[in-house]
Amino acid sequence: MRFHDCVAIVTGGADGIGKEIARKMLTEGATVIISDINVGACEETIKEFQLSGFDAHAMPADVAKKKEVMSVVEKTKEQFGKIDILVNNAGLVRDAKITEMEEEDWDCVVDVCLKGSFLFAKYVAEHMISQEYGKIVNIASRAYLGNPGQANYASAKSGVLGLTKALAKELGKHNINVNAVAPGLIETSALRNHPKFERIKELQKRDSPIKRVGSTEDVANAVLFFASDASSYITGDILHVTGGRFG
Repeated sequence: MRFHDCVAIVTGGADGIGKEIARKMLTEGATVIISDINVGACEETIKEFQLSGFDAHAMPADVAKKKEVMSVVEKTKEQFGKIDILVNNAGLVRDAKITEMEEEDWDCVVDVCLKGSFLFAKYVAEHMISQEYGKIVNIASRAYLGNPGQANYASAKSGVLGLTKALAKELGKHNINVNAVAPGLIETSALRNHPKFERIKELQKRDSPIKRVGSTEDVANAVLFFASDASSYITGDILHVTGGRFG
């Protein structure tokens, strides 16, 4: 029970990687607040967790909107008295070649992936500083190394890594650790529904030292390490969950 008596916020936690992170934290004793823009999915996930006896709560929000982020943070503090862990997981992709990428596609991806991480970190950090303790884990992506058709996503995730390193140096004196997890190809429902899923799996097995697609559990395990006191002397670091694929 690594997270007994801990309060955690997981953004984008209604499905996929975020849902698995929330599930694992709950099984280890945490109170988890799931914040997701998809209200219906958020409520369904919370219902599923609560039926299993977990202390899970829904606080839907658009991570790119300051007032909504502030509301989630303030309600969490008021209801539970503290915030020990923040996992900035919310993200999305809108892929296109640079010559065909619309400004809206750029703005939307950067706003959710980067601005959302900034806003939650900003308002959660205020509480963590006052309690002289906290863990912030940002979900980046192997895509920060660059992928064709993902100029917006690669730029946003590179920004997440810069944010991670800056905050680690700024907040360390307050006993706050800030780290990032950079997943590679992870099998989520969205990936399984991709029309070229089997071909994508073949290419991953060919190009990766570990011959399989990653699981949401692989990512969650890395996040839980950074969120726990086992990583108390690690900050500003990046843990790649890619099966060894970096190129």
